[in-house]
Amino acid sequence: MPFTPVLRAEVLKVRTLRSLSCTLPAVFVVVTAFSALSGGSDTSDPDFDPLFTALSGIWPGQIAAIAYGALAVSSEYHGNGIRLSLAAVPQRGRWFAAKLTVVAVPVLLVGLGTGLAALLTSRAVLGTAADGLSTGEQVRGVVGCGGYLMLIALFAAGLTTLFRSGVATLSTLIPFILIVSFVIGDAAGAAADFLPDQAGQIVLYQTHEGTLGPWTGLAVTALWTAAALLAGFWRLRRRDA
Repeated sequence: MPFTPVLRAEVLKVRTLRSLSCTLPAVFVVVTAFSALSGGSDTSDPDFDPLFTALSGIWPGQIAAIAYGALAVSSEYHGNGIRLSLAAVPQRGRWFAAKLTVVAVPVLLVGLGTGLAALLTSRAVLGTAADGLSTGEQVRGVVGCGGYLMLIALFAAGLTTLFRSGVATLSTLIPFILIVSFVIGDAAGAAADFLPDQAGQIVLYQTHEGTLGPWTGLAVTALWTAAALLAGFWRLRRRDA
């Protein structure tokens, strides 16, 4: 079966899933709202970074992106729906590529719009404290916001395919990002920059002292995502649906 009808079928599935209808709007609302609230922080703090402050809502907002990636895949395993999907599309790689496309593209587009809205809103709150941001840094922040959210959603999709369970993915990934990553970070120092979430968020800083730069950090997150997707595809190919 050609890729286009497979992709069309996956788009239709996503549009009809009620559990997904609020996840992407939640990304926009949470990131923008929390970024605006962070804009009222103490700008005299020596660690103050105007770009990261303007986009700091990505930290709680990424939970919704993770949920979108996990739920888009886990819906296939409810009632053995995966059997019907793979019976219609025996080429498992083609089906998996279509599934990942309907995860990546919407999250990327929403992430870019969210990054722009959060930046503009927070800049209004920050006032002169954000005057030092160059156009290039602001563009990097917006693009990085969209790219990071897309990668973290795909990371969740890969883990869900590996675990064959959205609950397992959410109960593993969310505590890791919100709690474990910071605990490891405090103990590991600069090595924490190579964790999937912290590496990708370097692109959101105006300046960052560490081994990785903005785009190399995002590349590290991309490598984590690629590993999760390969592991998920291995499980999909190895196990009978």
